[in-house]
Amino acid sequence: MRESLAVARRQPSLRNSILVGVQAALTVLIALSATYMSPWPQLVGYASLGSLVALFGRFSSRRGRRGVLVLSALTQTGGVVLMSAATALGAPKEVQLAVLALFCGVAVFIAATGRVGAPGPLIFAFAAGASMVPVAGWTEVAERGLATGAVSIVALLVCLATEPLRQQPTPERAFPVEPLRPASHRAVAAARIAFGAAVAAFATHAVGAAHPAWAALGAVAVLQGAHLHISMNRALQRMAGTLVGGVMVWFVLSAQPGIWQVIWMLAFLQIATELVIGYNYAFGQAFVTPMALLTSYLAAPGAAGAEMAPERVLDTLIGASIGMVAALILSTIDDRAFLARHAGGK
Repeated sequence: MRESLAVARRQPSLRNSILVGVQAALTVLIALSATYMSPWPQLVGYASLGSLVALFGRFSSRRGRRGVLVLSALTQTGGVVLMSAATALGAPKEVQLAVLALFCGVAVFIAATGRVGAPGPLIFAFAAGASMVPVAGWTEVAERGLATGAVSIVALLVCLATEPLRQQPTPERAFPVEPLRPASHRAVAAARIAFGAAVAAFATHAVGAAHPAWAALGAVAVLQGAHLHISMNRALQRMAGTLVGGVMVWFVLSAQPGIWQVIWMLAFLQIATELVIGYNYAFGQAFVTPMALLTSYLAAPGAAGAEMAPERVLDTLIGASIGMVAALILSTIDDRAFLARHAGGK
């Protein structure tokens, strides 16, 4: 609890964090405006999913970030196409949730192998979960994939154009580098997260939740922590931040904002999230929650409204709680040994 409430004195690179927020915001403004004014305005929600690719690779080298962005674009687009295809095939909701849970595990393995860094595989899982909106046919599946992929390319171009502004690591000030664990460790972590996501999704589905995918995302957010104490901290911080963000977005959606208002709010939320999330994860979640629900609002305007806010809060609380239990039950001897050393160091 003490660590969950702690506020970091500084970020590894506030300049880079703000820059990736600005890059994502520019992508949002360019791509969503173009999509809305195109013959396919219904795809604006999936265009916003593609803009999230700009968030990856903030601490990578210049050459390394290009690879991270390409890998992130492929994974993000793949998640959208996969879940859209599942709905096009008429798969029952239970099958869709199982596919989503499996994709969460695959996304974790890809993110760890490619060392994509923050914000991690949760973004890929979010894109897949948001694509569970029913489709009319295979043409719509292709349109969703093309919209996400095309805007991912826009994000890549925006990042490359502004790359000289990004701070590079120096011998005196190294940036955090995600260690590449053995493949077996990555596979175990992926399986653990897939299991936790499945339990959370099916548990909320069983009690009649409208958006069980959100519970799966809550579990993924908790279980993707590198160590057991981080998973516990993330769970508490996610709960608190989601509650605050849920209240904020409820007021926004109750006013039934127009498309241009939503686009500008998304751009602002991208920057605000990156400005504060490095100090405490809960601060970032207070802005991520409105951003996620506004994206869902764009993806399914006829089926989304202010009632999503309390549903999001409840599903996140359930998912994060299940994630905490799963993290404890499925923890390894190494996890517990590290926790003992961590606690002893305090």
